[in-house]
Amino acid sequence: MQDQPELKRSLGLVDATMIVAGSMIGSGIFLVSADMARTVGSAGYLLLLWIITGVITVMAALSYGELAGMMPNAGGQFVYIERAFGKLTSFIYGWTVFTVIQTGLIAAVGVAFANYTSIFFPELNKEIFSISLSPLSFGGGGPAPIGASGGEVAVNLKQILAIISILFLTFSNSRGIQYGKIIQFVFTSAKLFGLFALIVLGIAIGLKGNTLIENFHSAWDASTTTVNPDGSLNITHLAGFALVGAMGSTIINSLFSADAWNNVTFIAGEIKDPKKNIPRSLFLGTMIVTILYALANVAYLCLLPVKGDPHAADVYGMGIQFATDNRIGAAAATMIFGNVALFIMAGLIMVSTFGCNNGLILAGARVYYAMAKDKLFFEKAGTLNKNSVPATALWLQGAWASALCLSGTYKDLVAYSTFASILFYIVTITGIFVLRKKDPYAERPYKAFGYPVIPALYILAALAICIILIIYDGRNTGFGLACVALGIPVYFLTVGKNKIHLQ
Repeated sequence: MQDQPELKRSLGLVDATMIVAGSMIGSGIFLVSADMARTVGSAGYLLLLWIITGVITVMAALSYGELAGMMPNAGGQFVYIERAFGKLTSFIYGWTVFTVIQTGLIAAVGVAFANYTSIFFPELNKEIFSISLSPLSFGGGGPAPIGASGGEVAVNLKQILAIISILFLTFSNSRGIQYGKIIQFVFTSAKLFGLFALIVLGIAIGLKGNTLIENFHSAWDASTTTVNPDGSLNITHLAGFALVGAMGSTIINSLFSADAWNNVTFIAGEIKDPKKNIPRSLFLGTMIVTILYALANVAYLCLLPVKGDPHAADVYGMGIQFATDNRIGAAAATMIFGNVALFIMAGLIMVSTFGCNNGLILAGARVYYAMAKDKLFFEKAGTLNKNSVPATALWLQGAWASALCLSGTYKDLVAYSTFASILFYIVTITGIFVLRKKDPYAERPYKAFGYPVIPALYILAALAICIILIIYDGRNTGFGLACVALGIPVYFLTVGKNKIHLQ
């Protein structure tokens, strides 16, 4: 009888750090600051939101280190939740990862990759066909699908390209961990270099002018700017609870840009000396990205005014708020390189999103693999192919992520995946407190930094953000909550009592 393939520990600290940073940096840093600037309207609050995002992310990463050291197994966060809270909670997490968190993020990044590819190939914007669907097709008034208008789903070549990119990366990762490792290193290195170059050149050139100083003349004068149907601007000044609500609702943008740092825990079964390398990579990766993101926004503020006019003739007049199609990275690069900047930034974001999706696809499948080994997912997903990777889990993930490319706008996909992700970060970090009581003598090679204060602060901050999102973005957060809640009946109808197993 032939030996069954096993997961191979072939990833070192550098590889793990590249997965953390590479999974975090996608398209968000080049896009979302425009929407955030329209919501808070000032340089001070824009930077503050990015700093808060970085602090929250690093706090979570430092907390996860304890769990990663205790349970250096494939599946990561799924395993932590199961040990702390049992099979039902871990199944709901795994279910949500498959239905919306991981696959929704993969779809959103794939769509972003295709959107920027269309800058080089405009024919990708061509619509192929449309499908008429009743509202019931989307859960009775659920989120509208991409291109939906009057009950129709419009499918274009960009969506097809997004799907092709997802399936290609799924195929390459099914050939072995070494292929995923090489792609991750090459593309993460390239985008780190590109983002660093944008920061250095942006700050150096921007400081020759007065834009940064002018942006900070009214650094804390917050306002929300919207465009009226007649093209005029409606500016609402913010203070008190209105300001808190605006900040809480728009921080979802920066949190999305900094999400997926936990993916390295999913592949713990393939990391050398995981008890040390996973906590270290979590800290190093999140710190690197936090610093780069803050500096990127400083570069934007050096080059462009926060406030702008959507009808202005040039990128400077449009400002950060009204960068064309929210392409703040391209607008900033235009101030450095001129008109060719659009293509430079499009190329950089293509590299960035492609590398990001490689990390997401590589890591996500290990969650379903761990679920299947625990009889909480399709049995076949718990097997490895001849290349020692969970190929069936990879293809199931790729198929559903491809379907999601057709099922929601980029912004909707961001909102669904990020909100659900934050909910389970709260659950997981709460698990640290539970396990300290439940299993006090377990080996803990690394203990959560600042316990209990830092983990508790993260939980409180994340809860506050979730509550604000429920109040100010009930439609998208409601869909995310519905996906989570649906996992409960699915559990009891399938594996909850070990009566019916997914085959």
